Amino acid sequence: MRPIKMTPAHQTESLAELVCSNTFKSVEPTHAHGLLKAEMRALGSIVLQSADEARIPGGSALAVDRVVFSARVQERVLGHPNITLVRGEVTELPSPGIVATGPLTSDALAQAIGARLGVQSLAFYDAIAPIVAADSLDYTRLFKASRYGKGGGDDYWNAPLTQAEYEAFVAALIAGEQYLPAGGHEFDKVPYFEGCLPVEEMAQRGIETLRFGPMKPIGLPGDSYAVVQLRQEDRAAQMWNLVGFQTRLKTGAQQRVFRTIPGLEQAEFLRFGSIHRNSYLNAPAALTPHLAAKADPQLLFAGQLTGVEGYTESAATGMLAGINLARLLAGDEPVLPPPTTMLGALYRYLRETDPARFQPMNANFGLLEPLDDPPRDKFKKKEALAERALREMEKFSGSLGSSQAEAHPSGCEQS
Repeated sequence: MRPIKMTPAHQTESLAELVCSNTFKSVEPTHAHGLLKAEMRALGSIVLQSADEARIPGGSALAVDRVVFSARVQERVLGHPNITLVRGEVTELPSPGIVATGPLTSDALAQAIGARLGVQSLAFYDAIAPIVAADSLDYTRLFKASRYGKGGGDDYWNAPLTQAEYEAFVAALIAGEQYLPAGGHEFDKVPYFEGCLPVEEMAQRGIETLRFGPMKPIGLPGDSYAVVQLRQEDRAAQMWNLVGFQTRLKTGAQQRVFRTIPGLEQAEFLRFGSIHRNSYLNAPAALTPHLAAKADPQLLFAGQLTGVEGYTESAATGMLAGINLARLLAGDEPVLPPPTTMLGALYRYLRETDPARFQPMNANFGLLEPLDDPPRDKFKKKEALAERALREMEKFSGSLGSSQAEAHPSGCEQS
């Protein structure tokens, strides 16, 4: 619908604009997100093809130049002869069709979804981290390193803090003036997603919480009491993101508090952190196993709207929604990967979780069907889970048959 109608978080009219982070997380199959990406590649993901072309240094993470990434996705979508892009707010549900409007679904469409499904959408608040200019940093106070030497070994700038500096920083965070969300609800009552908590919310939970979270010094050289990591945000390394520092602080407070971090005393903020509402459906209560409306199997839902959390997870569910809608239109039954795969396990979570305690979920190894005889070593266990998952995904991909590939030769059903 952009730019006809904007959202609280997006800034451009481009497709696939990334707003929370520029990283798709790990590429290693022994990490949950790396495994999910490997499965997506087996299905021919155009999102990952675009990400590969836009990749910038990020250790073992698939970090991208967000402008280049968006342009590559847009080129693929607009270049397909069977796709027409229509700008404008959608207020009615399509059938047949896929609703993949994300966590920032407009109010009018959210109301239409609630009316059709007979349940109210749930909501949580999500925060994004600030970005600072590279030429405003004091590199004499920073050191370059990746945790445990992964990736290039020095893909991140690190700001070390002493115990006194850390404790003063935590106190400043807690005291900083904060924005209230639309409607003025108190943040203490907001059901945040645990995987993307505002940094000041973590600070409120105890003096050591940040030191065992985004500011942990583990895996880095030296004997710092705590560390703030900065991740490259663009191909030219002109912008750096404060890793894990999503925030609801007001802009003045962000400048004041974050400039107490060593090396950031003169930081120029290219983007301030902010907070916005994320909406998601109670999938186990409202949707079928292939994430369609129970009364209409050709009205499918995909992406973060369904209760998966994260860019990779959202893109993966979009791929499967495209595959299944194509099958339904051809007169075939919808299909799901087995729960031995990460994508299949996510779908199982969305259909089998108790609706009364349903919360958004990232990809993680705890979702996978257990091994019959798991190794005791945790790393070897993950290796075995990943190897099994990729074997099963190759079988699943092959089972889709040549008709699927012939119907969508470029894979654009996955967009």
